[in-house]
Amino acid sequence: MSELAPGSSPIPPISPIPPIPPEALLTRSMLLSVMESSGLEPRRTLGQNFVVDPNTIRRIVERSGVRPGDRVFEIGPGLGSLTRGLIAAGTRPVVVEIDAQLVPILRSTLGDAAEVVQGDALAVDWSEVLGTEPGWVGVANLPYNVATAVVIRLAEEVPVVQRLLVMVQREVGERWVATPGSKVYGIPSVLLARHMAARLAGGVSPEVFHPKPRVDSVLVELIRRDRPVETASPKAFGDLVRAAFQQRRKMLRRSLAGRVDADGFGAVGLSGDERPEMLDVETWCRLATCVAAPSAPGGTVSA
Repeated sequence: MSELAPGSSPIPPISPIPPIPPEALLTRSMLLSVMESSGLEPRRTLGQNFVVDPNTIRRIVERSGVRPGDRVFEIGPGLGSLTRGLIAAGTRPVVVEIDAQLVPILRSTLGDAAEVVQGDALAVDWSEVLGTEPGWVGVANLPYNVATAVVIRLAEEVPVVQRLLVMVQREVGERWVATPGSKVYGIPSVLLARHMAARLAGGVSPEVFHPKPRVDSVLVELIRRDRPVETASPKAFGDLVRAAFQQRRKMLRRSLAGRVDADGFGAVGLSGDERPEMLDVETWCRLATCVAAPSAPGGTVSA
C-alpha cells in the first residue's frame, strides 16, 4: 500500500503543523492553515472537497448514530474533518485514504486517536482492514465517480458492515434510494436493495466544503437487511439486471432475448412486455433463480 495513487505527486515535506487536538473540529481557517503548512492543494482527480463547517460535521455524526466504543470506519477522510467528529463521539475510527500525500498528515495530526490505512476502497482487502467481527458502521464523503462502485462493493462483499451513512452528489444518492417506477430507478437501486435498505437522510449545501463543489450533496443512510433477498444465483441476478437496464427503454423480452424466453418470464408471472424499471428486487431475484436452475424453463444465464 506504499505506492502513490495514479497521478500522485511526490509527498511534499511537512512543515510544522499547528497543533490541533484530534477531537477538535476543523473550521475553514484551521483546514487552510493545515494545507498551507503541508504544501497541499485539493486534487480534483480524486474528488477532494473537504467539509469545513463544524455544525455540518456534528449533524453527520449525530445522524450516523455512532456511540462510544462502536466499530466505525471512514473512507476518504481527506484531512480528517469528519474523522475528528467521529473521535469526538468516543470512537477510534479506522480510516482508509487513497492519497499517499494525506496519509502522513493524518497520522501526524490524529496520532493514536484513529487507525490510518493507505489504500483504495475498491481494491483494499476489507477482511484485513475490518476483521471478522460484525456491526461495523461506515461514514464517508465520497466523490460521485467512485461512490456507487464503493457502496455496492461494501454491500455485496463486506457483510460485517451493518450500516452506512454516505455523503454523495444528490443525483447519485437519489438513484440509490429510487423505487420501481421511478425514472432514476436503475442498476444501483436494484443491486443495493438486495442487501440494504436505503433512504435519504438530508441535504448538504455546497457552502460547507473547500473547495466549493458545483453540485448539491445528500446524506444517504443504508442499513443491511437481516439476510439478502433470496436468489439461487447472485451472478445471474447481477447479469440480468445489468443487461436489462443497459437497454431500459426496451421491453424485457427484447433486452433479455437469448437469456430469458416466454416460459422463463411466465414462471415468475411476467409477460416479457414489462420494462426493467417496473420490477422490484424480489422479482429480479426470482427471475434469476428461474433462469439459473438447470431444469428451469426458458433460462440461459449460468450460475
